[in-house]
Amino acid sequence: MEKKREFDRSDPATEALPTPIQRMLVKMMWVLLLVAFLNTGAVQCQRSSLKDSKRLDPEVNMNISEIIRHWGYPTEEHDVVTEDGYILSVNRIPHGLKKGDDPKPAVFLQHGLLAAGSNWVTNLPNTSLAYLLADAGYDVWIGNSRGNTWSRRHLTLSPDHNEFWQFSYDEMAKKDLPAVVNHILKTTGQEQIYYIGHSQGTTIAFVAFSSMPELASKIKMFFGLAPVATVAFTASPMSKLSIFPDFLIWDVFGKKDFMPQSALIKWFATNVCSKKPLSELCGNLFFVLCGFDELNLNMTRTPVYTSHCPAGTSVQNMIHWSQAVHGGKLMAYDYGRAGNMAHYNQSTPPLYNIQDMKVPTALWSGGHDTLADPKDVAVLLNQVPNLVYHRHIEHWEHLDFIWGLDAPQEMYSEIIKLMSQQDLV
Repeated sequence: MEKKREFDRSDPATEALPTPIQRMLVKMMWVLLLVAFLNTGAVQCQRSSLKDSKRLDPEVNMNISEIIRHWGYPTEEHDVVTEDGYILSVNRIPHGLKKGDDPKPAVFLQHGLLAAGSNWVTNLPNTSLAYLLADAGYDVWIGNSRGNTWSRRHLTLSPDHNEFWQFSYDEMAKKDLPAVVNHILKTTGQEQIYYIGHSQGTTIAFVAFSSMPELASKIKMFFGLAPVATVAFTASPMSKLSIFPDFLIWDVFGKKDFMPQSALIKWFATNVCSKKPLSELCGNLFFVLCGFDELNLNMTRTPVYTSHCPAGTSVQNMIHWSQAVHGGKLMAYDYGRAGNMAHYNQSTPPLYNIQDMKVPTALWSGGHDTLADPKDVAVLLNQVPNLVYHRHIEHWEHLDFIWGLDAPQEMYSEIIKLMSQQDLV
């Protein structure tokens, strides 16, 4: 008797294709969500008048370097090529408003999921970590993960090719991060740098620093903001994607990019978020995804936030996160049994052991963070072997770490203090 083929939920090439009814239900769900979103804000599509455009914050239409220059800071743009051919855009603020003569310790800032390096500079200078670090005497480098708005280039592939999008945070950790760190060290002549990551930026670090000891030796200290190693307890709406099997996600969203910055989002930022009565809607959309703390967000900046974020990633990366919700562990991407044998020489994806990470680590967590859930963070804290500092800020949600009005007092000052102490070692 012929053996029945076992269903493999994680293999995109599986024969167990969704039925027409399944496709219809999923697509109907997303249509309903879109309609609810539009109705909530009573959005009316109309052309912007010249008068309206003059009232727009100019940063809405700026790239990262232009935003930095807008506030009077020096800036450089660097192209970093990974070993697999991706061309990453890296921004640099070599010094603060006062240059000084001494060599400055380098610090690298890595954004989170669906975000971009602009996250570190889209608040006003007195509340943006990148500017505060530069003014404190640091050489600031800002990363952009493969596939986001500013890193959609490759030596041989086009974003129009499915192959371009065959990556997840595994490749960001094992390909992107080593390339950028080595570029910074080569450019500055330093032996070590500081690493600051937010959300997925911490996940990348946990993967890289626990599995690549040579890379870890180049990190003087790791600062994790809203650290994410596991998402077993996450309550974010983004986690609802994990309800669906991988093959259905492939079918609905395709095999390329997920939530890229687009003309529609730009229109929304300039025509909706710029209007005072509706700017709160834009803020609330962020809160729905990441948590609730409206009083701690500069609502006048929402057009700038929404014109730069979301910045996109790959569908495969979102599937990796979906797998993480199901698995409850920090593990490599699951290609399915056959694919895992080809990639890892084992039927299941390997796990990453954070206890192998020796880098001095400081972590900050939020009590109302629905992405980096406090229960997941509690599990993580017991696994970090060289944890030198942790602070739990009870009233914070996921965005307070990058955009919170009280972030300079609550956390940024602590980061700079820890870095200055480490500089003396």
